[in-house]
Amino acid sequence: MIKVDLSGIKSFVTDAELAAVASELTQAHEALVAKTCAGNDYTGWVTLPNDYDTEEFARVKAAAQKIRSDSAVLVVVGIGGSYLGARAAIELLHSPNYNLTASTQVFFAGNNLSSDALDEILTIIGDRDWSINVISKSGTTTEPAVAFRLLREKLHDKYGAAAPQRIYATTDAARGALKQLADAEGYESFVISDDIGGRFSVLTAVGLLPIAVSGADIDALMQGAVEAAAALDVRALEDNAAWQYAAARNALLRKGKTIEVLGCYQPSFRMMVEWWKQLYGESEGKDGKGIFPAGLELTADLHSMGQYMQDGIRNLMETIVLTGPSRAKVVLGKERQDLDGLNFLAGTDLDAINHKAFQGTYLAHIDGGVPNMVIDMGSRDERSLGQLIYFFELGCGLSGALLGVNPFNQPGVEDYKKNMFALLGKPGYEERKAALEARLS
Repeated sequence: MIKVDLSGIKSFVTDAELAAVASELTQAHEALVAKTCAGNDYTGWVTLPNDYDTEEFARVKAAAQKIRSDSAVLVVVGIGGSYLGARAAIELLHSPNYNLTASTQVFFAGNNLSSDALDEILTIIGDRDWSINVISKSGTTTEPAVAFRLLREKLHDKYGAAAPQRIYATTDAARGALKQLADAEGYESFVISDDIGGRFSVLTAVGLLPIAVSGADIDALMQGAVEAAAALDVRALEDNAAWQYAAARNALLRKGKTIEVLGCYQPSFRMMVEWWKQLYGESEGKDGKGIFPAGLELTADLHSMGQYMQDGIRNLMETIVLTGPSRAKVVLGKERQDLDGLNFLAGTDLDAINHKAFQGTYLAHIDGGVPNMVIDMGSRDERSLGQLIYFFELGCGLSGALLGVNPFNQPGVEDYKKNMFALLGKPGYEERKAALEARLS
């Protein structure tokens, strides 16, 4: 089970200050479970591990098996929570280089507007068989809608009338442009629940279908979430890891630590950092409040961001995720001349060297004025990942309540969309377009 070590914040936050924050968590947790909190219409993820649709779950596994049998490539079309969780899970459970050896490669499109990025995916597919999983609640979000239109055309060029059998739509149960198209064309469809927002949706069909296509065990993933939901349904700081994390980061915020840097000493965790950044940034960053989420890939970023972490503005807190022992055992050898000076490490497992790098950096950053929290997920497998996902989601819901914001809406993301639509000449935005173009001239 997920463990949180707060010893690295003891010189920054007192036990009494942590306890003061923890007293607020009881009310926050009760409101979340009772669905009386701000944004309560979007709290379906709280009970999801225990009440998910088992029939649809079975269909997800069957669809994944079909895709693995008839497609060399699956292109997942989605943006934000519609792709980050799946990509993060695939890279953590397999490798950032998963597609180099996979029997069915999984590529992600519709998360940008780059012609080069989309063309590269089509070039990589070449003449091979492929399928699409398009993920969108409405079907009208610009980036995935553009990509899906272009990819759908290419799929129809290759397969003709059989193309719809290779399109899997994850969308609203009853309404929206994508649902309408899926019904008309006969796509196999999966549901984005009304009570689960995109950034909390990785344990639904949104994330589960691509993850299953990668060959990962989604039964074990959900079992981990079930275990976490039970273990974290406790109203005591000393027994609840999510409470400890939420309390610590908010106590540190009240001490002026406005930026949280999440890092891990495994490159396969990089996209998990990106998923976490969206989860916390979009949930907390509103009403002039929030902890800014940033990330590090370690040890690589010690040679780029290490100086700032050690000596920059002291508004930082750091959270390190430990993923357990590496799968591979790599031992350093001994050389006769020892020109690189590493013979003192001869016979040492690289994993042990990596862990000492973590320990040394942890102590240096604390000494440099950066409080450190450590999250230990135990091992890098599906069950542990399911636990970590639920842990971070619950911690986010609780932390947003402590901040006094609605962690389940995202009103700020609409502003850029309106400006983009106006500048592109979308009907109904003429007045805004004129005003924007005047500002840009």
